[in-house]
Amino acid sequence: MRLGRESEYAIEGLIALAAKPLGTVMLLRDVAKSRVVPASFLAKIFQKLTRGGILISSRGAVRGYALARRPKDLKLKEIFLAVEGTDLLERCIFWSDRCVDANPCALHFRWKKMRQRIIGELMERTTLADLMNVRADERPGLKGLIGRPRQR
Repeated sequence: MRLGRESEYAIEGLIALAAKPLGTVMLLRDVAKSRVVPASFLAKIFQKLTRGGILISSRGAVRGYALARRPKDLKLKEIFLAVEGTDLLERCIFWSDRCVDANPCALHFRWKKMRQRIIGELMERTTLADLMNVRADERPGLKGLIGRPRQR
């Protein structure tokens, strides 16, 4: 499974928010600065996360974003589905642009069973709190899934 840069930045931004007490509203620029993520790109990602019920957007005197739920209640699966789209677990990793149930590649149905059983269950069991409890230098598995290592 290949995840985009959006997913990497989503996790980085969510970790910044999760480090604060639940309900703490942070300005987007402060989240972006704390995790070394482009603010303009993070704004689009946070809109998706807000629509997905993962974040709460505040306007007015106290503007910014806050987690909608505790980190232990935010599953990786719902985060990635909000960012990547609902077809995330349906995509073929071999020939994603031309492989679908109606026109499958040779490995399509084997991969479909495996991704739903293994990857779907792993994402369902892993929470934002789990990711926070791992030191940054121990996160190569996630970084390997979603892109290059962060430079800080």
